[in-house]
Amino acid sequence: MHTETTPALTDDQAAVEARRIIADFATSYRDPAPLPAYGPTPPVPQPGRPPMSSKAVDTSVVMLAAGAASVPIGGSVSLVLYTLGHVDPTQLAIGAAAPVALILAIGGLLRRARGVLPEEHHHTYSGPVYQDQRTQQTKTSGLWARTDNRQ
Repeated sequence: MHTETTPALTDDQAAVEARRIIADFATSYRDPAPLPAYGPTPPVPQPGRPPMSSKAVDTSVVMLAAGAASVPIGGSVSLVLYTLGHVDPTQLAIGAAAPVALILAIGGLLRRARGVLPEEHHHTYSGPVYQDQRTQQTKTSGLWARTDNRQ
């Protein structure tokens, strides 16, 4: 068996050899493309949705969601009308008027219930305010009971 030994390198020889190995195997890459411009130049529109304000984005998202939500509703109405198309015109008129009557009835109930809601109160203070919001456990039992929450 033949083993070959090489003499140890000095520090200077090792440094030179390390630089040569690093130069042979490129460990970095410099992109030759020019750097992007910066400064007062306006931005370039990107592909996809055009740039718009946050309010416009919110509105467009609501419109897209409403459009997507209308698909099952439209399909259901189409199915009902197709089914009702096989009956006489009187039943067709009743089936078409029933959803409108239901919406009007719900609207009337909501208008009537508006007076039942408690009144909204706003309090404005001019100075320091201390609020004590302790909850206390009470045990009340018996036919005639008295709860005393004094501190």
